Amino acid sequence: MKNRGKELGETGMGVAGFNNSRQLPGCDSAFFPAAVTKRSLRSTERAFMLIELIAAIAILLLLCTAALPFARVQIIRAREIELRADLRMMREAIDQFKRYADIGMFDDIRPGSRGYPPDLKTLVEGERWGPTDTKYKFLRRIPVDPMTGRADWGLRAVQDDPDSRSWGGQNVFDVYSTSDKIALDGTRYSDW
Repeated sequence: MKNRGKELGETGMGVAGFNNSRQLPGCDSAFFPAAVTKRSLRSTERAFMLIELIAAIAILLLLCTAALPFARVQIIRAREIELRADLRMMREAIDQFKRYADIGMFDDIRPGSRGYPPDLKTLVEGERWGPTDTKYKFLRRIPVDPMTGRADWGLRAVQDDPDSRSWGGQNVFDVYSTSDKIALDGTRYSDW
C-alpha cells in the first residue's frame, strides 16, 4: 500500500487516477472537477479584480470632485491677493509722486493737477527734476489686473466723485479694478 501511494504521488495522479493539475484536450470537463474549479477561480479572481478597480476609480472620482471647488477657491484667492498687492503698489506710487510734487521736486507739474500724476504712464516713464534732467520713476511697469487679464485700470481724479466710474482726465488720484465680479468676501473688485 505504501508503495502504491508513492507511485501515485510520483506520477501526480489523483484519488480516482486522473491528473488533477490540468484538463486534457478533447475531454469533457465533467470528468475533471479540479480543472473546472481552477478555471472558475480564475474567472472569479478576474471579476473580483475588476470590481476592485471600479471601486477604486469611483473613490478617486469622488475625491477629485470634492477637491475641485477647493482648488477653484484657492485660485481665486491667489488672484485676489495679487489684486490687492497691485492696487497697493500703484496707490503708493501715486502718493509718492504727490509728496515729491508738494515739496517742489518737479518743475513741470500741470496746473489743476494738484500735484497728482496726469496718468499711470507718467509713473512708469518718470518725471524730470532739476537742472540735471534726472528722472524719478515710481513704477517699473503698469501691472496687469489679475481679474480682467488686461492692464486697463479704472482711474479717478481728485475732482471726480469718490464712487465715480468715469475718469475726468485731470489727474490720477486713485485706481480700481474694472472687473464687475464679486469677491470671496461678497464685495465687488471694483470697490477695493
